[in-house]
Amino acid sequence: MFWTLPTLLTWTRICALPLIVGVFYLPADVMPMVEKNLWATSMFVVFALTDWLDGYLARKLNQTSNFGAFLDPVADKFLVCACVLVLVHLQRIDAFVALIIIGREIAISALREWMAQIGASRSVAVHRIGKLKTTAQMVAIGFLLFDGPVFGLLDTHVWGVWLIWVAAVLTVWSMVYYLEKALPEIRSRGL
Repeated sequence: MFWTLPTLLTWTRICALPLIVGVFYLPADVMPMVEKNLWATSMFVVFALTDWLDGYLARKLNQTSNFGAFLDPVADKFLVCACVLVLVHLQRIDAFVALIIIGREIAISALREWMAQIGASRSVAVHRIGKLKTTAQMVAIGFLLFDGPVFGLLDTHVWGVWLIWVAAVLTVWSMVYYLEKALPEIRSRGL
């Protein structure tokens, strides 16, 4: 199931990274910052939506696979981490927030891999707090990439900064939750 439609959508998310990052490296005389923000935000939203779409299609078309289950979270983490690093580079978020978000992604990915190796992957299955964290994070990143007013009513920078800090708190909370769920399995095996 390497080249199914859902897997191709996941690959698209990974291939999008150079486009989202690269738009900010265009010279200002080629594309002003306002346009860079708009293009990067548009691409981010489209590619973030493929995360929902590939899962939906995999289930609907009965094209789920172990490879797809592996690749999907990898693509999500690449997309989030790349955008977070761009936002640090653009000085739109604090490096401390980036460290929390990226550090958690690495730690929980490693924990999930380890728990799968010992046959206890159910103890660290995706939970509601993780989904809430992801939602706050994705909205915050979209707002911070746009970095301007929408219809003169919504200052996406201000809301993005607030949401990225909410996402950082939820990131720590979800990490603690997953570690607490894994600890009994780890103790029971004397690891």
